[in-house]
Amino acid sequence: MVFLGDVLNATDFSQAVDGLAREFRDQHELPAIHQLGLTVPDVQDAARDLEAKGIGPFFIANGSPVFWREQGQVRSIRGKMGLAHHRGFELELLEPTEGSDFYRQSLDPAGGIVVQRLGLLVQDVDEWADRLAAAGSPVWIRGKLKIGPATADFAYMDTVKEAGLIIEFISWRIFGRTFSPPAVLYHAAGRLEKWLGKRSITV
Repeated sequence: MVFLGDVLNATDFSQAVDGLAREFRDQHELPAIHQLGLTVPDVQDAARDLEAKGIGPFFIANGSPVFWREQGQVRSIRGKMGLAHHRGFELELLEPTEGSDFYRQSLDPAGGIVVQRLGLLVQDVDEWADRLAAAGSPVWIRGKLKIGPATADFAYMDTVKEAGLIIEFISWRIFGRTFSPPAVLYHAAGRLEKWLGKRSITV
């Protein structure tokens, strides 16, 4: 397991992130890392602990993706996530969901924050997923999230044996245009949630 704490405590955080699955990423000429996908027992507890270290604040939301296909089977799931930025990288907290064991199977029994996935921003998720699948790493999960007018397409690739971590391709769109949600958006939403006294909104 790779733990967020070890990456945060590295002498050079950016260099430590860039070193994750570096050989695999270079071999397949993958885009730069945009996001660290983190599994935690409880999103709100993890967000509180990280915020105490000066990271965030996290925007926390709960709900169901509009589409989730896991190893060829379409499922209905429900879960909670937290989003923030730290030193140029997006941090995404996810706890075990109802309807799938995908995140649960990566939990640390001792409750540590596990780096489960490396999220890479791309223009076309299916194009990159097909490319990696053709190289021997099939799609594990294909999904889509919707938050207001924005949608996020994503694909989790089955790369654990080869890369040590799951590679995720992500594409955000708003009104048909690709974009990358800015740090200020997540942090402003997180501050608003804290001011309202409601740490998780339903989307």
